[in-house]
Amino acid sequence: MRKLAVTCGAIILTLAGATTAQATPLSPSVTATCTIVDGTADSSCTPGATNPDVTQSTIDSTICVSGWTATVRPPSSYTTGLKDQQKPEYGEADIPDSELEEDHLIPLELGGAPRDPNNLWPEPRESAGTAGSGQAAENKDTEENALKKEVCNGQLTLAAARRQILADWTH
Repeated sequence: MRKLAVTCGAIILTLAGATTAQATPLSPSVTATCTIVDGTADSSCTPGATNPDVTQSTIDSTICVSGWTATVRPPSSYTTGLKDQQKPEYGEADIPDSELEEDHLIPLELGGAPRDPNNLWPEPRESAGTAGSGQAAENKDTEENALKKEVCNGQLTLAAARRQILADWTH
């Protein structure tokens, strides 16, 4: 298990029982309170939230309609501002916005709340699990789309898909 935690201006990486620390330039007045574990959001900081308009009985008129997510996706002016507020909490204050995606923990494709800060977090585009590939955010997007397809095909309930994405989308 890989664990990335930022405390007192150092990044602590734990991998198979070995721990290393690397200095990182954090603002002295900012202390990271959230951690990213195996490329996933800290559930105490980003617990997720759902859109009350999306239920099992409404999927045929919401998430299963082609293009529906575009109708609820918040503008980048909102998500960029929120990302800049959340970056220090996740120890990412000095990471350029271009290296982070303000991501919906419960994706819009599965009825995640579009604007709720409890459902949005600054996800690294590249994580320790995908070092060098730049694919962390893209891998999550692939998983989200696969789960949506299963929900819309009746192979999986909406609730089960949400549980799966929250439990650990990386496996």
